[in-house]
Amino acid sequence: MTYTMRLLYVLISFTYLITASTTRADERIYTVAVAPQFASIQVYRDWTPLLNKLEEQTGYHFKLLAYNDFSRFERDLWQGVPDLVYLNPYHMVIAKQKNKYRPLVRDSSPLSGILVVRKDSPIKSVKDLEGKTVAFPSPNALGASLYIRALFAEKYHIKINPVYVGNHQNVYRHVLLGEASAGGGVKQTLSKESENITSQLDVLYKTPDIFPHPLAAHPRVPKEVSKKIVSSLLSLSTDQVNNKLLTAIQMPQLMEADYKHDYADLAQLKLDRYAEKQTQ
Repeated sequence: MTYTMRLLYVLISFTYLITASTTRADERIYTVAVAPQFASIQVYRDWTPLLNKLEEQTGYHFKLLAYNDFSRFERDLWQGVPDLVYLNPYHMVIAKQKNKYRPLVRDSSPLSGILVVRKDSPIKSVKDLEGKTVAFPSPNALGASLYIRALFAEKYHIKINPVYVGNHQNVYRHVLLGEASAGGGVKQTLSKESENITSQLDVLYKTPDIFPHPLAAHPRVPKEVSKKIVSSLLSLSTDQVNNKLLTAIQMPQLMEADYKHDYADLAQLKLDRYAEKQTQ
């Protein structure tokens, strides 16, 4: 090999190493936190295929953050840990106020909280729950807990004994096992339970509708990145084959979200008085 060829080889190798190093340094992994409506193993099962498809379509990389309880999820959220987060509307309001998260997309179907009882339960109305134990996923789960408890106090003037059991799945099982007279959930999570579970439960009460959980982005996520993610998700929603990925995460009828239109009014409900103090 001549001197010139050796020099050329060294220069090409050096250029490759610099380029590869720069690519690795610039390659960003975006964390995606998911509110623990379900056990973490189910969150991984439902969200991993979607994030894999997003990586394929956008070229970005994502790391899923799943939680076994709401307290850890909220702690990370209030500290602004996740880049992207799937969260309930109340959390969206607080996340906007605290860390300027902005909603990107949401499902078009409304969210409503439900209260379930066993089919053979003597409880026939909300008033019958006076003094009874009622299971909830967590204090600040909006449709499944916070909104229901606020309505109990402000509209129905009843007092209950709330117990917090971690997620929606645990709520339904507490009711079935007789460990709670009733339990709070949302219709979307109840619909994902097996017939063996749903056939033994009745919906006693349904809250007024609100806009559902959005996928939101921290302001550190560049606008062009957010736009590409939104565009990719919207394309999946119109694709018959890939729409099942969105169905799995409860967003089958995806649309762009707007904070002022969709969630700002929730701040006027003063739900804070019924919410658990936010951990820092």
